[in-house]
Order: sequence, then structure tokens, then C-alpha cells
Amino acid sequence: MNLEQQFRENIKKVKAYIYVLQVISWDSNTEAPRNSFRRRGEVLSEISKEVFLLQTSPEAIKLVNELYEKIDSLDDHLQREVRKAKKSIDKIINIPQSEYLAYQRLINDSQLVWEDAKKNNDYLSFKDNLAKIFEYNKKFALYYDANANPYDTLLDDYEEGMTRKEYDLFFNALKKDLVPFVKEVLAADKKSYAKLINDKFDIKKQEVFCDYLTDVLSFNRNSGLMKKSVHPFTWNTSPEDVRFTTKYLENYVLSSIFAAIHELGHAIYEQQISTEFDDTILNGGTSMGIHESQSRFYENIVGRSYEFWETHLPKFKEIFPEQTKGIDALDMHYAVNQVEASLIRIEADELTYPLHIMLRYDIERMMINGEITVDELPQIWNDKIEEYLGIRPTNDSEGVLQDVHWSGGMIGYFPTYALGTAYSAQIFNTMKKELDVEKLIKENKIVKINEWLKEKLHKYGSSKTPKELLLMITKEEFNPKYYIEYLKEKYTKLYLTK
Repeated sequence: MNLEQQFRENIKKVKAYIYVLQVISWDSNTEAPRNSFRRRGEVLSEISKEVFLLQTSPEAIKLVNELYEKIDSLDDHLQREVRKAKKSIDKIINIPQSEYLAYQRLINDSQLVWEDAKKNNDYLSFKDNLAKIFEYNKKFALYYDANANPYDTLLDDYEEGMTRKEYDLFFNALKKDLVPFVKEVLAADKKSYAKLINDKFDIKKQEVFCDYLTDVLSFNRNSGLMKKSVHPFTWNTSPEDVRFTTKYLENYVLSSIFAAIHELGHAIYEQQISTEFDDTILNGGTSMGIHESQSRFYENIVGRSYEFWETHLPKFKEIFPEQTKGIDALDMHYAVNQVEASLIRIEADELTYPLHIMLRYDIERMMINGEITVDELPQIWNDKIEEYLGIRPTNDSEGVLQDVHWSGGMIGYFPTYALGTAYSAQIFNTMKKELDVEKLIKENKIVKINEWLKEKLHKYGSSKTPKELLLMITKEEFNPKYYIEYLKEKYTKLYLTK
């Protein structure tokens, strides 16, 4: 068996174990009984040990290094795989096995601790776990590169090639050009649609409408399914098994609708990746930023458009006749594009959303750099929300405890939400030169948009870097001006044009 065959066999075995871990993760986040977590923690520890050994055994390391030495002779896809494998090995090789396994147990346990802390508004019960999660992430980053800023290393885990320097330039552009505009829109006179948005909408009926949306967006039901969870997320093992969740609130119907559309964006991306990458390292979306570009595209550019509600409001009114009396498509368009200061990120409007991400970026950077401690986190969180949005949380459940990400060890993930949204505007700028997007949405032909994205982006999986994909699609490097122009044009028309 030659080097390439040995590499392929090892990857196939690793992915089989990861499949099992992912199924356990899906179960943990959807319907696992509370008392199952102790036992599943023990099982996860054993399986994680096997994955760790497969990835870091002397044979595996020798194999990747030997392939890396002859990388110029490999085909493009294998080159990309070997580079990713080499990077992954280099990041994990110096982590002591005992610390790696302890971290896996910590992450497993923290999911339930966070859920209880959020439910009971009890930050103190989660604080120690959170401190350990940040400590482990910083320590692991320094194991990989002791000379680099650890937050740069963590940022690169979620968006290849992105560093604090690049994110600082991006967020500074938003602060300079967008924040004053946001304040202007927040101050503008606006009709309130709170009665519609916050009326009581039966959860079973919300489920019916969200189920309807899966067909509107042409989600392949034979290769996926939808459930509910505390925090919406998308899960996948291959294009043939892609699952997502949404969250239902009786007094805030838009939460389930736009969480479902957002996660459908992630899910459609994964369903449209070429199956040729199934038993390779290249089988998922290329980065969290590119992934977010897809979820935010469907959520905001498609789902919040006038054309979308012109077409689908009749179905919504059919399911909720009492709550929607006298409501037309223009009313719904304004309702789903209401701009107001909000405490909850996943319920924030499109315009104020990036301010929520800037807050989290600031906090993560300070935590990793040792500038603040977990004891100070709630106060700093509340102060920054008040600084950015003029409102202040009354409890930690609507403040520092609101997101699941840190309990899962995802430090460096949050900035990709804003970056991905900016990517989506740049990609949309190219798409609308080739497709009549508004017409396709109005005619309920979103499948045509899916097909365009498949050919331009989705089918490549992780075979190209985020920067390569963006350059290939838009013919230029990342430029936040498209995001700022898109938001200004849309919200000027909605709220500042008399």
C-alpha cells in the first residue's frame, strides 16, 4: 500500500469515529435525557482517545510528514488535504493526551451546566467551567505556536487566514461607517409592529410554518431533518445526512422563522457539497465565515425581502388567521425589518446585529490576552451592550449566558458571524449581475438561487480556502464596502426616505 492509500485509509477510519462523536453530539443537543450525560461522557472520552491516537500516532504523523515532503507531486485536492492534515497535527501534537481528554470531558459537562445556568440565571454555577475553557484554549494555542498571539491562532481555526489585524480593520470600518448610520436609523420615526410580532403564536402551528419553509428553500428531506433545541444549530456528516434545529417562542414568532431560515442556509450549503469529498478532509464547508455567508444570505437577503413575504404571507395568514388580520406584504416586510436595540443576538435585527458581534470579539480578545477575568465578564458585557446599543441586561441569562458557543469551547467563532454577513453582501453583489434575484424569490424559484450557489461555491466543500473562493466568485478580495452599502441602501429606503 503506497503513502496515498495509507493516508486515505487512516482518514476514513478517523472520519468513522468522528461520525459516531457527531451522532452523540446531535443527540446531546436535541433529545438526550438528562441522566444520560454521565455515561455518555465516559463513552465520549474513550472514542475521543481513539481519534486522538489515530491522528497523533507516530505512524500517522510520519505518513503526513512524508506526504508533505512530496506535496508538489500530489494532485490539487490531495495537496489541500495534506496541508490541512499537517496543520491539524501540528496543532494537536504537543497537547498532552491527559489534557486533551480532560478538555473533552469538560466540554461534554459544560453543555448541561450552561443550559442550567442560563435557565436559572446563575452565572456563578458556570463561571468555573468557562474559566477552564478559556484557559485550555489559550494553552492549546500556545502549544501550537508559542510566538504567536494565541487569539490569532484561535481565530484561524474558524476562518483560515484571518487574524486580529484583519478583523480590527473590518470592525473599525463598521464602527466608522455603520455605527453612526445605525444610530440615525434607531432615532428615526418608525411604525411599531410589536403587536404582530409579540402576539401569541401556537408553537405547534409555528412548527407547521417552519416545516413549510424547508420546502420553500428546497431542502432535501431525504437527506436531512429538522428538530428543536435550546439553541438553533446545523449538524452534518455528509451531504446525505444534514440536520438542523430551530427554537420556538410562543410570544416571538420571528425567532423560529428566521432561526429556521438561517440554519437552512447552513444546511443547503452542506447538502450541495460534492460527494466526491465524503471520505476526505474536504467534505464540509470551507470555513465558518463562508458558512455564515450562506446562512445570513438566506436569512436576510432572501427571508427579509419584500418579495419573499409577498409570496409566502398567504400561507402564514392561513396558519395564523387571527394574528394577521389586516396585515399585507408591506406590513410584513416592515415587521421583519424592524430596527431596535435588542439584548439577544439571535433576535437582533439585521442592522444592529454586527454590534453584538463586536462586543463578543472585544471580550474574547481581552479574555485570551489576560486583560479581564471571568469574574468581571458580566459587568463588562453589560457595560459594552449599554455603550453600543443604549440598553442594559437586567440579568445574566439575557446577557453573558445567552450563547451556547463558549460552553462548547468555540473561542474565536463569533467574529465569523459578522464577517460572513459581509461576505454574503459581496457575493450577492455578484449574484444579482447574473440572476434576477427578486424575480426568482417572488416566483418561488429559490431552487435557481441554490443552483447558482452550488456551482459557484457549495460544490467545492473545503477544497478551496475562503479567500480563494471569494476571489473566484467576486473577482476581488474581501471588501466590507459592499456590506456597508447594502445596509445603507436598504435601511435608508425603509426608514430615512420621506
